[in-house]
Amino acid sequence: MALKEYKKKRSFSSTPEPTGGKPTDNQLQFVIQKHDASRLHYDFRLEMKGVLKSWAVPKGPSLNPSDKRLAMLVEDHPFDYKNFEGIIPEGNYGAGTVIIWDEGTFESLEDVNTKEEHEKILLKGFHAGQIKFRMHGKKLKGEFVLVKTPKRADNAWLLIKHRDEFASEEDITAEDRSVRSGKTIEDMGADVNALEWKSNRAASTSTRNKAKKKLTPVNRQRSTLKKKTSQQQVEEPQEEVSKILDSLNKSNTKMPQDIKPMLATLVNKPADDNGWMYEVKWDGYRALAYVGDEIEIKSRNNKSFNEKFYPIFNALKDWNMKAVVDGEIVVMNNKGFPDFGALQTWRSEADGELVYFLFDLLWLNGVNLIDAPFKVRRRLLELISPKNGIIKLSENFAISGSEFFALADKMGLEGIVAKKEDSLYLPDVRSKEWLKIKTSKQQEVIIAGYTRNENTTKLFSALLLGLYENGKLVFVGPVGTGFTTKMQEEILKKLKPLETSVCPFEEVPEYNKPSRFRPNPPMAEVTWVKPEVVAEVTYRTLASDGSFRHPSFKGLREDKSAKDIVREERIPVAPALEESETRVLKGKGLGKSKKGERKTLLNPKDETQVRIIEGHELKFPNLSKVYWPDEGYTKRDMLNYYYQVAPYMLPYFKDRPQTLNRFPNGIKGKSFYQKDVTGKVPDWIEKYKYYSEADQREKNFLVCSNEASLLYIASLGCIEMNPWSSRTQHPDHPDWCIIDLDPDKNSFEQVIQVAQVTKQVLDAIGVPSYCKTSGSTGLHIYIPFGAKYTYEDSKEFGRAVTRIIQKQLPRFTSVERLTSNRKGMIYLDFLQNRPQATVAGPYSLRPKPGAPVSMPLHWEEVKKGLQITDFNISNAVARLREHGDIFKPVIGEGIDLAKALKRLKDVF
Repeated sequence: MALKEYKKKRSFSSTPEPTGGKPTDNQLQFVIQKHDASRLHYDFRLEMKGVLKSWAVPKGPSLNPSDKRLAMLVEDHPFDYKNFEGIIPEGNYGAGTVIIWDEGTFESLEDVNTKEEHEKILLKGFHAGQIKFRMHGKKLKGEFVLVKTPKRADNAWLLIKHRDEFASEEDITAEDRSVRSGKTIEDMGADVNALEWKSNRAASTSTRNKAKKKLTPVNRQRSTLKKKTSQQQVEEPQEEVSKILDSLNKSNTKMPQDIKPMLATLVNKPADDNGWMYEVKWDGYRALAYVGDEIEIKSRNNKSFNEKFYPIFNALKDWNMKAVVDGEIVVMNNKGFPDFGALQTWRSEADGELVYFLFDLLWLNGVNLIDAPFKVRRRLLELISPKNGIIKLSENFAISGSEFFALADKMGLEGIVAKKEDSLYLPDVRSKEWLKIKTSKQQEVIIAGYTRNENTTKLFSALLLGLYENGKLVFVGPVGTGFTTKMQEEILKKLKPLETSVCPFEEVPEYNKPSRFRPNPPMAEVTWVKPEVVAEVTYRTLASDGSFRHPSFKGLREDKSAKDIVREERIPVAPALEESETRVLKGKGLGKSKKGERKTLLNPKDETQVRIIEGHELKFPNLSKVYWPDEGYTKRDMLNYYYQVAPYMLPYFKDRPQTLNRFPNGIKGKSFYQKDVTGKVPDWIEKYKYYSEADQREKNFLVCSNEASLLYIASLGCIEMNPWSSRTQHPDHPDWCIIDLDPDKNSFEQVIQVAQVTKQVLDAIGVPSYCKTSGSTGLHIYIPFGAKYTYEDSKEFGRAVTRIIQKQLPRFTSVERLTSNRKGMIYLDFLQNRPQATVAGPYSLRPKPGAPVSMPLHWEEVKKGLQITDFNISNAVARLREHGDIFKPVIGEGIDLAKALKRLKDVF
């Protein structure tokens, strides 16, 4: 079963590619194969369970602990694959040249003796998303970690060198020769005697003869054209792609750079003539992407979008392609339609779902396509476009222009685009072979100033707009509607550095002049700015002087330069069109509303970020500070985790005072507890008063009241979160009783055994119980109390239950409070059921190596083999999405305590 995907992707009838093999050594083996396929990368393979667990590492391994090398998990490979060095023949999966760059043995970092013990630990780490191991290779030596990353696709890991005596800033990939043959990848590719699928069995005669035909890079790329989505890698229809490319009879060319996009002409009606293809006019930013060894996303005015729209940049890196594509970046709303306003304020994945819609292909694998017919470019684009993820094909519609336009208008889209099937791609040309038809009147404009009315509370009252006519900037009116407060903040950030005392218009406008539209304009103070920022407005009609009537602000256009903005005139298209009935269009990427899954709150670049959470402004500084040094997890990673799990956590934290455990410098820095927050937190944070006997005065606990306060707690460096068992509405009545299984010198298998016995005791008296990992060394067992009983009741019930458990397991359990009296046994702690006592709450991170999570469990999971590290920052969110919140009954109806105590007495 482990090799099912491997076998599915290969044709063993035509090649002697390895299909199996058995390890014979008493040590685990690894191999790293340098692989020049459609893109050069390193195949990192570790022996586990008789196969090679495999990752593709684009940049290769590094000896520098500061480097975090992306490693994409691929299908398992057979053990005999470790001996392969040669050429994968044309037309086969992964076609290209391979050398054995390094090989050797490896083991886990645990102090165990046998291969089987090491393998068990490594496999557990693999399923938990974190593998720590020591390598004994010819090039790679010392400790490494492979850790699954929450920032990328499900198969994305990071390969990181631990800081040890073998760590170095030396570029180890500069040692580019095979450790077997001594050949470089180029030597192997040029060797006409290199065997295909050289393995531990002989190649067939026909294969040997074909191996002498050297693959050129262009032929290899054409024959192995494939795409890689965020979920899986699948081969595309290679033959059709190759056939189309060959039919164009193009010579091999370098990837072009800095192409200016072709532009469409604005018309007033759609055309219904034959020979046109129709697509949606996306309401976003135009962007060309150059996809190859390096990735570059460029706006229409040649600005880089790499950092601003980092999820698209990451998705393009994972798309195994060499191409130049043209498309539009949009944010889709919860109804599945573009939202230009959301795109304006987008800073991270928490602000909306980014999509990059592709509508043209300009260069592919060395072939320049700009003078190929549009229908040919489109067909190639259909063949290579990802089928999943945030890079999508912008569909063509088999429908007449007038019908499609009517449907677009009805659906509230910006408009449609019509393109001639045989049109060539003309960079930086506004062609009539591409037409755009808008469903509402819109115009790009230049901001030349802003006003602020007397006695207003707004940041500004209106923007003063202009357009170039005959080389002069003319005033086309103010716009004072369509802004949110957040939009106004963003706009002012851009305008403040451009403020000037000089009016940029040729003639100073009378922006306060009465008109029939504004008979009593208020007095306003004007601030002029240099005319560099472009915006877009919608409007109803134009006045006789060319100014807008009833304009509304739509958004900023960061993708366009002010010097290019002129008035767009709608030209007529003949013949006149008749009304048509709309048709139902399915499967085109529109209107697919789905319940959104939270992604990340903070982007991966900015060191300090401000977010508005439930109306409160939260500032998150020092985001690159490393909190878990061995794994490289940062404060940003922690905050993004808490943002994603906040909806699941809040039921166990809302309205509960907190004991803050702060780690401002990560898990290896100094930490401190904080109870009193008097005068140290914002006014909107709720507090709960308590009297300090030590200080003889009133103090205040911080109360987690909502998502904003939960994220504020995390921002203080509280890696773990510790809520009371009771809420402020009933502070003396806990919602649950806790039995804390706290090991000393015990194995975790013994802790599991104690948990199982605890459940048996509680089941015997009809009391429901729910288990979670502590995230540290033990397990927590919760019993719902429903705030019906006091802390004293909870403590005494816990005492009664733990005494019975201790009698059943006297050899390694204790109820002694003093550590010295426990004699290294598991402490059955019932004293957590006291006022103000706390443990790490459900889904809380813990300040421990591996960034473990206090994770609720199904009881059937509480068995031999369970490890605390099974649940961590890299996989907890995925588990929650799959299982949901299985801990909910803990805050449900409480038990009947009197009945439970009676049964306890009767049964035991």
